[in-house]
Amino acid sequence: MTKLKVDRFDGTMVIFTDKEKKFFAIEKVEIPFELKKGDLVEIDDEGNLTLVKKK
Repeated sequence: MTKLKVDRFDGTMVIFTDKEKKFFAIEKVEIPFELKKGDLVEIDDEGNLTLVKKK
């Protein structure tokens, strides 16, 4: 599993960063819960997201 932190929102996309400061973009409609800047999620090998910590 990879932990990602919400960096920002850009239109219909949520932009995340990982611990190596790499950026990832996921469409908002594909995320099954509400997120705010700074929230942490985990993504598994199959692309499933789990909310870890709300800011």
